[in-house]
Amino acid sequence: MLKSYETVFIATPVLSDSQMKEAVAKYTSLIKDNGGEIVYEEDWGLKQLAYPIQHKTSGFYYLIEFKAEPSFVATLETQYHRDERIIRFITVSLDQHALAYAEHRRQNRASKKAAPAPVKEEAPVAEDIETVVEELNED
Repeated sequence: MLKSYETVFIATPVLSDSQMKEAVAKYTSLIKDNGGEIVYEEDWGLKQLAYPIQHKTSGFYYLIEFKAEPSFVATLETQYHRDERIIRFITVSLDQHALAYAEHRRQNRASKKAAPAPVKEEAPVAEDIETVVEELNED
């Protein structure tokens, strides 16, 4: 039976964009190749760390929500340990409340992306400065 999991890993900040995409592709394909199913992925980007890890003060954060067999988590975490690009990771099992929260978070994120940007009203611009000056002089 497939259980729902969420994993977040922090990759070293010295990676290029293509190297980061390669690392993400490695773990998503690992999940799929072992009978898992990717539910959601989110790139959190480069963020400052709360404290230095391996003499680094920032890292690339990436979240993957997936369904897999419980025995697969050990395999995934072993791969994280072996990969020198990954400086921290955490994988948690999602209960029904966490699943509901994750769904709510995904919907909020999707609605923010789909919402049009607010239109700013511009202040009226005087077409002719001479008429404005004349009106001021009349007062």
